[in-house]
Amino acid sequence: MAYVDQAFSITDDDLMMDDYSFSITNRPPIKQIAFAVSLFVFGILVIVSGVFMSLYKVGGDHAHGVFFAILGLVMFIPGFYNTWVAYHAYKGYKLSSSSNDSPV
Repeated sequence: MAYVDQAFSITDDDLMMDDYSFSITNRPPIKQIAFAVSLFVFGILVIVSGVFMSLYKVGGDHAHGVFFAILGLVMFIPGFYNTWVAYHAYKGYKLSSSSNDSPV
């Protein structure tokens, strides 16, 4: 017989609770939105500084600027996407999902 921890078992007493102590909060995820916006903004800044470094060979040779531009692009893409999703959710637009796609 397998070991069962009694702390995680469900009894009839657990199902018949009269204490509804949970609360539903409908607040926007502020930390995630701030992180997305910061990725978006810093991605743009790093792309611009990488292009500047590449054109004028600031901080080393041409490769350093290209590296910074690629790093900025890696920051910009998820920041832009998540900021776009948060903006459209704020505006109340219905976003596309895979369930709405037409069959191929």
